[in-house]
Amino acid sequence: MSGHSKWSKIKRAKGATDAKRSKIFSKIIKEIQIAVKEGGPNEDGNPRLRLAIQNSKGVNMPKENVQRAINKASSEGANIQPVTFEGYGPGGIGIFIECLTDNNNRTVSNIRSIFNKRGGNLGTNGSLSFLFERKGVITVPKGKFDPDEFQLEIIDAGVDEVEDEGDAFVLTCSFENFSRVRKKLEEMKIEAQNAELQRIPNDYKKLDVDTALKVLRMTDDFEEDDDVQNVYHNLEMTDDIIKSMG
Repeated sequence: MSGHSKWSKIKRAKGATDAKRSKIFSKIIKEIQIAVKEGGPNEDGNPRLRLAIQNSKGVNMPKENVQRAINKASSEGANIQPVTFEGYGPGGIGIFIECLTDNNNRTVSNIRSIFNKRGGNLGTNGSLSFLFERKGVITVPKGKFDPDEFQLEIIDAGVDEVEDEGDAFVLTCSFENFSRVRKKLEEMKIEAQNAELQRIPNDYKKLDVDTALKVLRMTDDFEEDDDVQNVYHNLEMTDDIIKSMG
């Protein structure tokens, strides 16, 4: 299992057990608001909004929360902007952070503070463009469908990798095939638990356990910030590191 797949599985488990539902809801609400700002409140004509609503269902967000976010963005306008940060953590691990913020100065200050506090360095935008590739990652709970037939059909639709995680399949595809794969799932009447574009490392770096844990404490700090949507890194998640996380 790749470092990316191991980390994705750990984060899925944490999301289910760490009482982080409010943080997850907050992320999706921001995504809904910026989707409405960019493409309007009509789900049928706004692919980004449709995807955000689909992901809200995957975490059992109440429909009234979704509608409230749409109404607020429609009536007031969502003063939220996307911004990204790139830098290095302990051991030279690359860190890529995606944010949605209504106050860029606050977000820059918070991100820089965490880098400094945890022994990292905030870099310039584009400095890690060689390290990460944007890909579609879709989690599909196993259901009443034939697993072998499902994998054959979904690979034909453009999926590059299918990871069997026991209770779900995690599908990885190119940025270009993301919409095509989602459309194929809709045609198969299979509802994804989560579908998003992620930044997948082209190369992973191994560290000793102590240094790796410093990196993970840094990523935890970033993820606790209200403006942060996603944090990516190229740390190889070895078995020893996973065991040390308890």
